[in-house]
Amino acid sequence: MMKNDWIIDVLMDLKAFSARNRLSHLAEQLDDTILVATTELASPVRSKRHMMGEHEQTGRHAGRAFTGDNA
Repeated sequence: MMKNDWIIDVLMDLKAFSARNRLSHLAEQLDDTILVATTELASPVRSKRHMMGEHEQTGRHAGRAFTGDNA
């Protein structure tokens, strides 16, 4: 078992929650996400992001400061 297999368990829990709560599109998307995660975790080749640096910020919230009560 790989040290990062826990993420598959989390994704499977989210999929089960989605199915129980009639969130069928989300459950289907999580099927794809589980497949991608399983494939990437099993891959011996390191991802481009990992080679560039694990702490690279990406996405719509990258570099933004937190505001409000939780800041």
